[in-house]
Amino acid sequence: MIRCIAIDDEPLALAQISSYINKVPYLELVGRCRDAAEALKVLRQTQVDLMFVDINMPDLNGLDFVRSIEEPPKVIFTTAYSHYAVDGYKVQAVDYLLKPFGLSDLEAAAERARQRIESETSAYGFVPQPTSAIEQDGYFYVKNDYRIVRIVIDDIRYVESMGEYVRIFVEGQDRPFMPLLSMKRIEEILPSDHFMRVHRSYIVNLRRVTDITRQRIIFGEVQIPIGDSYKQALLDHINARLL
Repeated sequence: MIRCIAIDDEPLALAQISSYINKVPYLELVGRCRDAAEALKVLRQTQVDLMFVDINMPDLNGLDFVRSIEEPPKVIFTTAYSHYAVDGYKVQAVDYLLKPFGLSDLEAAAERARQRIESETSAYGFVPQPTSAIEQDGYFYVKNDYRIVRIVIDDIRYVESMGEYVRIFVEGQDRPFMPLLSMKRIEEILPSDHFMRVHRSYIVNLRRVTDITRQRIIFGEVQIPIGDSYKQALLDHINARLL
């Protein structure tokens, strides 16, 4: 199932595209947003794989909104103005729907997004398992140095982004595992109740943190920076448990 949101400042257009999305079997609509601010709230609260974004919105247009996201989901732009098409593809949009469009047009664009998502998931080297199975079993597999290795989620100390790879630091292991895997994908499968993105390049297991300063998270001799855009969520987590 592909989790998606629709963003459009026009109520009728938002209702129409939402109706179309609900008719595509493999799409799950998890948010209807009137502007970029509403969309950001949804993105912070839930996993989103695909966004249908209107370009012509007040305050912050769709193109600038997508550019402002560090690791945006896949994007399908919608607009009544064809001259935006080139700009849309500059931000690596999957497709571009020119208003007015019908259900068949949206289905074709959604299929291209589905193929892109599936091909990238396979290319990243992740051995596919349903997320529910990973949550239930508490472990997953990755390809590392021509081997497939099993990683117990609770044993992970932190994850570091290295371009197209991630380094997964595991308790008891001298060296990190380094699979071809995106930070977005690893963030999706790690349980959010005790794993948190604290920097664009780091996810930490909060249960294994030994010390926190104003700008750093301490793992023994390792110090991990706290990004400004992630600081408030970390403070909220700490304050909820502060005695």
